[in-house]
Amino acid sequence: MTTHPTNDAAIRQWNDIPRAALEAMEPDADFAKRHLINPVLLRMLGDVRGLRVLDAGCGHGYFSRMLAARGAHVTGVEPTDTMFGYAQEKERALAQGIAYVQADLTRLPDLGGPFDAVVCSMVLAAVPDWKPAMRACVQALRPGGRFVFSVNHPAFEQLLTTWREHGAYRVDRYLEEYAIPQTYAHDFHRPLSAYLNELAALGCHLRELAEPGLDPRTARAAQDTTPGIESYVHLPNFLIAAAERP
Repeated sequence: MTTHPTNDAAIRQWNDIPRAALEAMEPDADFAKRHLINPVLLRMLGDVRGLRVLDAGCGHGYFSRMLAARGAHVTGVEPTDTMFGYAQEKERALAQGIAYVQADLTRLPDLGGPFDAVVCSMVLAAVPDWKPAMRACVQALRPGGRFVFSVNHPAFEQLLTTWREHGAYRVDRYLEEYAIPQTYAHDFHRPLSAYLNELAALGCHLRELAEPGLDPRTARAAQDTTPGIESYVHLPNFLIAAAERP
């Protein structure tokens, strides 16, 4: 890449996601989030009843709504007009007490004091200048607070695509950073060490790494509509980390 993309440019790209795509992700997002990501995030966060939780980069707000339904006091931060507006609309209809704030994670406003937990799911890999975003998530925590984030597994990105083409996973660039075109915007590949070293630099204590695999029974039930889904049984397409602020 000859020029490094900006966060503002990425936000403009994600702002083009159509409403129909957001509605299709109700109530618990897409197949991968439903079966692989959400269960691990919820387990890592534990009992959130009565806790202040920041959903950093909340998108259209589905996970904020899941947390609020479990008794958390949720603040969701989202920069795009489209997804922020959708999340606000859902809050007006459901009245779960979620406070949505429109902001770039790298430029967070005052959110009313420290949080007990911060979740940042499938966001950091979409942020070109991601280190300030991770730093803001950690700084939003109280001492001892939990930071949980998920990204596409850097070693197994585009798993379904390559499995369909080759019957196996192939990767030929791992150590460098580069853009990966997606349906509406770009994700950015970075090696696993980039995320873990930044956690260490921020003083966080890593508590758990998860590389969830798909239940074979779920894969069999979906194989007719999603060719290659068996790849999710054998290899992890997602990486989920739980860390603690000292």
